[in-house]
Amino acid sequence: MSQDTSPRSAALAAALIMIAVFVALVFVPMLVQWLAQYNEWLAYSVGALTILAFFAVFWLRARYQRKRDGE
Repeated sequence: MSQDTSPRSAALAAALIMIAVFVALVFVPMLVQWLAQYNEWLAYSVGALTILAFFAVFWLRARYQRKRDGE
């Protein structure tokens, strides 16, 4: 991939990640409340994993970028 498309690619990736996070954060509270009716620990786990996934996506993307730029 050429260097000219890199800023556009980064912006597109960031936009897609933010849309996915927005959708997840809108629906996760309802999912957690529904799961809490059956098992509180499962609800806690889903909520925590959702928040951790937000940071994991950016961490993995940074690792990929570092690896790609280092080659």
